[in-house]
Amino acid sequence: MAPIAAAQAAAPVAVSAAPSIVASETPVLTGDAILSPMVGTFYSAPSPDSAPFVKVGERVKKGQVIAVLEAMKIMNELEAEFDCKILSVLISDGDAVEYDMPLFAVEKL
Repeated sequence: MAPIAAAQAAAPVAVSAAPSIVASETPVLTGDAILSPMVGTFYSAPSPDSAPFVKVGERVKKGQVIAVLEAMKIMNELEAEFDCKILSVLISDGDAVEYDMPLFAVEKL
């Protein structure tokens, strides 16, 4: 019979921890924003081949439709809550949105 070799213990290896970077899904805002009033899907235009409701740099009036949020197969128009200037659109067309999620960075007028 051949001798059975004993298993050697593995020597510990030093591992340096890499810094973890966590990207925030919600952009950090320093000014005013228009928030999502519901959970749903964001649409910037009334139909895929239509122009968007608003563009960056555009001034909008309170009550003006600025997007559509689809919830439970119902299209809900999102209106500006106050007069403002659109600084940036924070969500891409067709993205899922959560309640109170920032959709537009704005400057109140």
